[in-house]
Amino acid sequence: MTYDRLVCANCAGPVSEGRCPVCRANRERLQQSGPFGGLSLAAILTVVVLLMAAVALVAVYQPA
Repeated sequence: MTYDRLVCANCAGPVSEGRCPVCRANRERLQQSGPFGGLSLAAILTVVVLLMAAVALVAVYQPA
């Protein structure tokens, strides 16, 4: 989830606007987490499983 959709519990404003110190701190934390910071554990595990399945298929169907 991106911070532009989050609502601050402290000031009830959008976190992306940074109205209060809590908003600004959370905005900084989310920006520092990188492009994959918003991915859930389920999404990461799904990608890993799909990559492992693709590698297994390539290994099985190697031309002789």
